[in-house]
Amino acid sequence: MSFVVVVRGPLGAGKTTVARALAARLGARLLSVDPFVERGWDGGSERLFLRANPAIVARATPSLRRGRPVVLDGNFYWASALDDLLERLPYPRTVVTLAVPLAVCVARDARRRRPHGAEAAAAVYEKVARLRRGIRIDARPPVPDVVAAIEAHLPTAPRPRRSPSR
Repeated sequence: MSFVVVVRGPLGAGKTTVARALAARLGARLLSVDPFVERGWDGGSERLFLRANPAIVARATPSLRRGRPVVLDGNFYWASALDDLLERLPYPRTVVTLAVPLAVCVARDARRRRPHGAEAAAAVYEKVARLRRGIRIDARPPVPDVVAAIEAHLPTAPRPRRSPSR
């Protein structure tokens, strides 16, 4: 069944980790927005994110047409860019916002091989928090629990019933 899941949240919220696990669980195509916007990085303008959308759609559409779900992960802090992307992908979709305190984002970022730093984490946190979109999911529990919480909100296709074990 074709559908799109957007996993958004601040730097250090666990977007990529959760999106990878979710995509694996669903057999979905995983696309990160980061590579699309990093090529022309200008500080994260609205225009930059809007410019990235056609390339993201071009990568997502073949999978969706074949009935394979797509999981997108990114900060998504511009309403216009998120709305434009979703309009270009006319499939059922679920937007999820990973919610964690800023202190958790800073601590997780500090454990990265190449941390962005507390100032960058705070700046992205503020931008992401301004856009209230999607189902808020607490991203502090273990990744399998976060994935299960997201999966509970996704469109589902009828699944064959299992016969009870004897």
